[in-house]
Amino acid sequence: MKLFWCPKTRSQRAVWLMEETGLEYDRVLIDIRDASKPRDPDFPKASPMGKVPALADGAVMLADSAAIAIYVADRYPQTRLAPAIDDPKRGSYLWWMVFTPGVVEPAMAEKFSGAEPNRMRSGWGDFDLMIETFEKGIGDKEWILGDTFSAADVMCGSSATFMKQFGMLPASKPLEAYAERCMARPAFQRSIALESGDA
Repeated sequence: MKLFWCPKTRSQRAVWLMEETGLEYDRVLIDIRDASKPRDPDFPKASPMGKVPALADGAVMLADSAAIAIYVADRYPQTRLAPAIDDPKRGSYLWWMVFTPGVVEPAMAEKFSGAEPNRMRSGWGDFDLMIETFEKGIGDKEWILGDTFSAADVMCGSSATFMKQFGMLPASKPLEAYAERCMARPAFQRSIALESGDA
């Protein structure tokens, strides 16, 4: 597998995911800030919009961290990062897998751009509803699905850690504790070290 990535982008969560899998993969740097630099010929096939992260796994090419996480966890079930198709937790897992791109990120963009929120108009509700839903989702559980870490924790955990690190997370004991648990994971630590070039 080739993971196309760039430092200081959403691709850090894809690196975290791959580190959680224990699978062999190559990180292929794509400087999205300088399109004149040479790029792997598989990158535009994997990412038609030229965004990172993107993944090439043999003939399979895809982009977007949520899509990559769903694909990898299902394609490689030995990683135990996704409930089986017939597991009752599968529905909740899929919902939380897209919570970050579908709810967290647009709610954050709306809030910090100063746009007027409108819960009725916007599929993501608004920032306050996003936080309230996220808090209820984690509750007093260790991970978003309960006792077992999954790819949904990479997606949701990346949002919680981002908001915590950049002072965007309102006072929330459940989400702060969740972010701390995510940041303490060895795979998360490796992803940060790889991002900074310290690994």
